[in-house]
Amino acid sequence: METKKQKVKKSNGVSAALVVLACAVVAFVFFFGYCGAASHFDAKGHPIDFFGMYFQGGFVVPIIITLLLTVIVLSVERAIALSKAKGKKKLLGFVEAVNAKLGSDDLAGARKLCDEQGGSVANILTSALLRYEDIDRKDISNDEKEEMVRKEIEDATTLEMPTLEQNMSVIATISTLGTLMGLFGTVLGMIRSFGAMGQEGAPDSTALAVGISEALYNTATGIGTGALAIVSYGYFSGKIQDITNAVDEIGFTIGQTFTKRSLKK
Repeated sequence: METKKQKVKKSNGVSAALVVLACAVVAFVFFFGYCGAASHFDAKGHPIDFFGMYFQGGFVVPIIITLLLTVIVLSVERAIALSKAKGKKKLLGFVEAVNAKLGSDDLAGARKLCDEQGGSVANILTSALLRYEDIDRKDISNDEKEEMVRKEIEDATTLEMPTLEQNMSVIATISTLGTLMGLFGTVLGMIRSFGAMGQEGAPDSTALAVGISEALYNTATGIGTGALAIVSYGYFSGKIQDITNAVDEIGFTIGQTFTKRSLKK
């Protein structure tokens, strides 16, 4: 059993903590180093272009930019990881080919297809086929054999799922946190705006404009970040479900070979 477990190749993936830290450095350097540069403001300190106005969004903006960059980087990382997990060929074609081999009781052919395919799905199926060959020689009922193969598939899937779902919880968290941080920045901007309007005499137009800019830029960046995270999470969750369904389908086919043998006897 130990040998079979080692055949399930593992991938550590990318650490979300390191991604967040790197994105934070980039976001704060961009915001304070570039957007806050003197070239984006006139002699009186008024912004003269988009980056200058964006700088007026306040300290919450680079935090939201950090979340936005994190979503983008983790989405690219998940796309690469799940592509490797599916293997070299299209998953649907691989499933159909393996099912055909199993239907003709060609275990060697099924193993060869798994070796050529690579990825998490092929790793799980290889583990199941090894178990299949091992128990096929045992003097036990076919129902017991089928149950043992199903258990092997469940165990192998459990080992692979952390790799497939890595960093998905971070993307799901940002889908909410990005919007909340945008709302937080909006509230701070509105507080500044109402503070400018509440002064005696004529309102401070500069402070009022800064407050409105802070509110609007935080709102836009926060909503955009949350929306991107939601789309990313939904897309990759669907991809993971496709992989899980493929494993379940072939696992069912493997188990049914024992049932067919019972019917032939």
